[in-house]
Amino acid sequence: MKKSDFDKPSREPEIDINKPSNFRPGRGFWQKPGSVMWIYVVFILISLYMWRGFEHSQQMEIPYSEFLQLVDQGQVTEAVVTDRVITGSLKEVDPRTGRGRHFITVPLWNNDLARELEEKGVKYTVRQSSNWLSNFVFGWVLPFGLLFLLWAWLGKRMGTAGKGFLNIGNRIRIHAEGDVKVTFKDVAGADEAKTELAETIAFLKDPEVIQRLGGHAPKGILLAGPPGTGKTLLARAVAGEAHVPFFNISGSEFIEMFVGVGAARVRELFEQARQKAPCIVFIDELDAIGAARGISPVGGGGHDEREQTLNQLLTEMDGFDPSVGVVVMAATNRPEILDKALLRAGRFDRQIVVDKPDLEARVAILGIHTRNMKLAGDVDLQVVAQRTPGFVGADLANIANEAAILAVRHGHEAVTMADFEAAIDRVIAGPEKKNRALSAAEKRRVAFHESGHTLVAMGVPTGEPVHKVSIIPRGVAALGYTLQLPVEEKFLSTEQELRDQIAILLGGRVAEEIVFGNVSSGAANDLERASEIARGMVTQLGMSDKLGPLTWGRRQQLRFLDQTAEERNYSEETARLIDAEVRALVEEGRQRASEILTANREALDAVAASLEEKEVLGGEEVKALVERQGGLTAPGEEAPAAP
Repeated sequence: MKKSDFDKPSREPEIDINKPSNFRPGRGFWQKPGSVMWIYVVFILISLYMWRGFEHSQQMEIPYSEFLQLVDQGQVTEAVVTDRVITGSLKEVDPRTGRGRHFITVPLWNNDLARELEEKGVKYTVRQSSNWLSNFVFGWVLPFGLLFLLWAWLGKRMGTAGKGFLNIGNRIRIHAEGDVKVTFKDVAGADEAKTELAETIAFLKDPEVIQRLGGHAPKGILLAGPPGTGKTLLARAVAGEAHVPFFNISGSEFIEMFVGVGAARVRELFEQARQKAPCIVFIDELDAIGAARGISPVGGGGHDEREQTLNQLLTEMDGFDPSVGVVVMAATNRPEILDKALLRAGRFDRQIVVDKPDLEARVAILGIHTRNMKLAGDVDLQVVAQRTPGFVGADLANIANEAAILAVRHGHEAVTMADFEAAIDRVIAGPEKKNRALSAAEKRRVAFHESGHTLVAMGVPTGEPVHKVSIIPRGVAALGYTLQLPVEEKFLSTEQELRDQIAILLGGRVAEEIVFGNVSSGAANDLERASEIARGMVTQLGMSDKLGPLTWGRRQQLRFLDQTAEERNYSEETARLIDAEVRALVEEGRQRASEILTANREALDAVAASLEEKEVLGGEEVKALVERQGGLTAPGEEAPAAP
């Protein structure tokens, strides 16, 4: 591809940020007042001149007396007679067109002329004189004017006029001092990130704070974390705390179909930033332009426009003086795919991980999202936070909003704990499917299935407490669910906990086998999750005695997006051994679940019957039912007599 003119070194004069600038972002030729009007005036005058010249060039003007002689001689083939002029054609052929020569003359109309034309056999038409101005307007100006308007509109849209296609004025949202109302008070659950950003705020308020010690603030700050954790909110809060302008643009907005446009936009962005310094330039979804170069799956090369944009960004970050007060902040969900040149010292010097909030942070986030809500006295945000492990700030905001919507739907005066419970169930499992009526046989099978999960979770050593059991259909395919609440936040799982989790997942299928003697399709998701846990224990966690503490298969995982790609790097014999070990783990979990449910068959029947009747049971209700049957019996022990 031919190298674009945008790659040539720019020789534009430097901008003095201390002088008032006449630069206006986004003001192209088409946006100057009066420019389009003048173009229309010139266009109309030229069209008028050309139209009149064309009209006269096609006609030969003759005297009226000569016209009468030509009529008498039979040289006139046809004529159009008005009260002002007579036009028509002669038998004489015009060598330019090969047709009869056209003429025009000014008549002295009388009835004798009409009789003479009839006698000589001249085909003539009598009409009122036409308005040449209306002919010109409707025949020339209006059609060509519409075409001109269409061309002008397309030129403005596609950027064919002036520097319109370099215009980023509508793409960069500038919040002047005082416009950014978000501060750190509006951000919860990111205390570590706030601490890391405190120095940046101090530098933006007073650049000499760091310069007095001979240092300088970082040029770039990269916020990395899962989607919805509040990276953009943090960047806005920094601008709000420092009271500086905030430039906000997405990485995808730099990319266009024209090569070099993205690089030009980067240059223009930094020119505006220097004029507004001190300020913050925030680039959201940096991976759109910052992905590593040369790894494109098509042809082994990268996208020319994206790479030129990235090169220009690297150059701009190297070129500006850190003492000017321009801080570049960026956010991404995929830091592992970013180009190494972006992450080196001197560019994005500081990388801050904004991770999923823990229990304490979720309580604080819920407090922010519910501070303007009217809550009932039974609402416990601690319980809501416990029920939402792994949720990010955006998810918690959605739950608070769903709870308010449900409260309005049910006519409550305030948002109750039941509304929050229903909102969590809706977000996790989907809305209730009230029109999906189960038959009596299906309802009984689902009740035993969920009761099997529940009793195995209560019977294994590391099982988490059961919070709720439901057989109300939800979402696309969920006919019921068993919800457990963790006692505390966990970041590791032991081998015993994973084995217990496999047994819990298989408890529903085993309960169907014990009660009905066969199984159903309702355990499909349970089998899939149990198989994934068992395979991960064998291939990734080294929890197999036969295979040893090794990992099998290369895994490439996007750090914050839970997406993996696995590449096999072992033999067929090892693959067979892996399959055997995975099968053994799953079979062990099935056997343990069968032993627990067989030893507690009466408790299983009691929980299933109550669940079939009420459809939803709380954790305390399940516990009371089990204790009424004498409590859970460990496998191998004799079941106590029911009271």
